[in-house]
Amino acid sequence: MDAFIYIFRAAGIVAWPLFASSIAAVALIIERLAFWFRVNRRQRRVVREVLQLYSQNPDSAIKKLQVNSDLPLARIFLEALELDSPNIEEFRLALESGAQAEIPILKRFNTIFDTIISLSPLFGLLGTVLGLITTFSSLKLGNATGTNAAGVTSGISEALVSTAIGLVVAIFTLLFANMFRGFYLQQIAFIQEAGGQLELMYRHRYEKLPRESNYAPTR
Repeated sequence: MDAFIYIFRAAGIVAWPLFASSIAAVALIIERLAFWFRVNRRQRRVVREVLQLYSQNPDSAIKKLQVNSDLPLARIFLEALELDSPNIEEFRLALESGAQAEIPILKRFNTIFDTIISLSPLFGLLGTVLGLITTFSSLKLGNATGTNAAGVTSGISEALVSTAIGLVVAIFTLLFANMFRGFYLQQIAFIQEAGGQLELMYRHRYEKLPRESNYAPTR
């Protein structure tokens, strides 16, 4: 704790925005980790079970999706399956619009992460400049006995520590931001794959309905 207080004081005034940035980054990283852990742990299994159920009993598949509506693909599937007798084009459009609605949720906080990654080194650079200003203002050229040694030491510490903190915050945030982008790209590919499978199953079911019953969906 004492070391943290020393580093915080040594970084000077830029320690405050850097500290705020680090707290925000940690909080958002925890939220995203919880989100992606839930999605990656359950979603593939749920989608596989739903596709198996849909071929046998669409109502059971819908109930399964409603129970797992906290998952992105469950909400996307429900957008299409809860329509009242849609034709194939309407079904596809519902899947596409549902997928588009989920993109902001999957990319949540990416802009904030990018801002922290960009600003943290700049705050560190600002601390470096302010530290050098303090250092030079404490030096009295030609009058070594008049030099303020404490001011020189403080200025150098501020210059070095603020730069180091800015880089640490940026690197730490960048590692997790890139990991979340990887999860996002994987999720988009999986949404396209699973959506295509559901559309094919609905197409086959839709084409059989007029021959198997007296009710024909509106085309």
